[in-house]
Amino acid sequence: MADDMPEFRDWSRVAVMLMRGVVYREDDRVWNVLLSNVSTLESYFARLGLRLVVVESDGMAYLRQLNEDEATAGYDSLPKLFRATRLSYGQTLLCVLLRDELRRFEEEEVRDERCVIDETTLLQQWESFFPTSRDEVKMLRDMQAALKKLEELGFVAQFGGEPTGWEVRRILKARLPASHLEELRDVLAKHAE
Repeated sequence: MADDMPEFRDWSRVAVMLMRGVVYREDDRVWNVLLSNVSTLESYFARLGLRLVVVESDGMAYLRQLNEDEATAGYDSLPKLFRATRLSYGQTLLCVLLRDELRRFEEEEVRDERCVIDETTLLQQWESFFPTSRDEVKMLRDMQAALKKLEELGFVAQFGGEPTGWEVRRILKARLPASHLEELRDVLAKHAE
């Protein structure tokens, strides 16, 4: 029976990691194998109706579902591997605030490899979008719950220490491009009024 099994490829581990989420340059071994096998991986994932996106300048790679314009005949019958996740107002607000922070971080050209924002600073920004009469403890709890959801989605990672810090992951840049950022910011500002 073992003879029926397809041969293990050096890129197999990379393929599995991509199906689990984003691959970052910081994982040198995986990143190098990915870069050495981009065309093979693109072909492999195309058969599944997925597009491999490699953004070398940001040091990340991820998969996305083919959109209707990209899909050829027959692919429309494939079930979707990735489902769109609806975000609450608070989660969307955090995405906008964090994406703004990531943009500022990149423009400042600091030597840090990670964009980290402390929870206190984030809370101050968050509060400006809510009525001033709101309970501060509840606001903090709501924001922390929204951060946990964004952590599940891979947009942020808790960055230890006191006060608590949050690393803004670069995938947020791909999921919330600058073109959408202004639109969302306007919608959120109107909602806050």
